[in-house]
Amino acid sequence: MENKTRCAWCEKDDLYRNYHDQEWGQPVHDDHKMFEFLILETFQAGLSWYTILAKRENFRKAFDQFDFEKVSQYTEDKIQSLMLDAGIIRNQLKIRAAVSNAQAYLKVREEFGSFCNYMWGFIGGKPIDHHPKTLKDIPGATPLSDALSKDLKKRGFKFVGTTVVYAHMQATGMVNDHIANCWKRTS
Repeated sequence: MENKTRCAWCEKDDLYRNYHDQEWGQPVHDDHKMFEFLILETFQAGLSWYTILAKRENFRKAFDQFDFEKVSQYTEDKIQSLMLDAGIIRNQLKIRAAVSNAQAYLKVREEFGSFCNYMWGFIGGKPIDHHPKTLKDIPGATPLSDALSKDLKKRGFKFVGTTVVYAHMQATGMVNDHIANCWKRTS
């Protein structure tokens, strides 16, 4: 592996390094990708992101490649089958939240033309760059993630607390939190 300086959180192994190098902080303007991150982040609540990344392919299979139209129509039988799927996080509240979040997602798309329009509208369409020097400079939440979390909840979304929302903003490139000496900051 090439010798690059990265954000310290991703030095655990190739799974984290590849995610960091290829996805984390890259602006997402595709509703399907945005939905994938939303579902993964909601399942991550209270767990490590590494756990979610390790099960990501299983989540893709279980949730129909994160097709929000299909997920919004899951029946009780489908929910119960997901509860038996050892490849994902079998938390009934989070599984049910994925279904209701897909339904809310469709409503937001209808109102704003796309979910990305809605999300990026909170930041004026341009990523926010905090210019963190070290990991200690990266917040877990901000007043903006507080406001976005509150609005998502008002629209019927679940498991979208301010920390989850901020992590989603980082993952989808709405916020650039690569540390000062990270190669991704200058690429």
